[in-house]
Amino acid sequence: MYSVLSWMRRKICRFLGYKELYMFTNIYQEDMEYISGAESIDWKLLAGKTIFITGGTGLIGSTVINGLLYANNKYKLNVRIIALVRNLDRAKGLFHNVNEGTSLSFIVGSVESLPEVREKVDYIIHGASPTASLYFVQHPIETIQTAVKGTKNILELAKKNQVEGVLYLSSMEVYGAPLTDELIPETQGCTLDSMTVRSCYPISKRLCENLCASYSSEYGVPGKVIRLAQTFGPGVSINDGRVFAEFARDAMHKSDIELQTAGTSKRMYLYTADAVTAILTVLLSGKNGEAYNAANSGTYCSIVEMAQLVSHEIAHDSIKVHVPTIKLDADSKFSPPHHLNLDTSKIYKLGWRPSIGLKEMYLRMIATM
Repeated sequence: MYSVLSWMRRKICRFLGYKELYMFTNIYQEDMEYISGAESIDWKLLAGKTIFITGGTGLIGSTVINGLLYANNKYKLNVRIIALVRNLDRAKGLFHNVNEGTSLSFIVGSVESLPEVREKVDYIIHGASPTASLYFVQHPIETIQTAVKGTKNILELAKKNQVEGVLYLSSMEVYGAPLTDELIPETQGCTLDSMTVRSCYPISKRLCENLCASYSSEYGVPGKVIRLAQTFGPGVSINDGRVFAEFARDAMHKSDIELQTAGTSKRMYLYTADAVTAILTVLLSGKNGEAYNAANSGTYCSIVEMAQLVSHEIAHDSIKVHVPTIKLDADSKFSPPHHLNLDTSKIYKLGWRPSIGLKEMYLRMIATM
């Protein structure tokens, strides 16, 4: 990939020199070229189409939009993108190099109270959702309302426009907390505790998935679902509160990693550009009324193992990992201990493959932080 990313830009100039090195290297440009060159995406299907995207200022949504804009220019697709945003100034800041009203335009509002979309829409990518665990615990009602009411509004829009495809961005958390390393296919049920407040997020995600399947069955809406592994890469804020970002900050600041749990949970991860190619592949080639896991199987590890990777491979053993013995209570902001080893064979049949591993994900994220 990317000529092995020019051997990771000479091993990120031995890591400590990454700032100087990346002054001359455009990681985002590399990612956009990678997305536009993905063989699993049939770009010609988007020619002359209008795509409505929610969650466009989030990490994944903004990368989707940038990837579409790049491919639009590269292949002269004449694609129109309409992004639903809550904060217009933030949106304009993120996409300041784009002339609003040409290939990209914004509608200000929320999915819960969806404004009128006056243009004919051909495809929808629905990614609007809170992502912070602490928010789920502090605002469980709002988390559920955003998911369920917002998704119903989006599916009604899809129904009205008779779209060619609508994709709901779900999460691997819908599988709950399995405790073995067995592969998890899309047909597997869940072990979610409905009386735990933190479950508001994965349970509402499952209900939204069922809404997609139900609209597909009853109204013929071409709804599809993609269950993404935890995704990160370029564009993650230096202030992001998620665990992968905390580890990155520790490496950058030469601070020891202080885990807040025993770190036994195991899961897969996914690089942002790989997530975008998976999203567009399923949108254009996936089967209606079905779900697809998207993850990089080579990244499967526990939280403590990921912390150790950052300590050894990213910080070159200049920091240590401290693991406490702690028992989580029912109101914890953390999901219960789990082993989320996703079976990705179904999306592989669509021709999709991930390319960036966990170490490279960290190097590329840190370089843009």
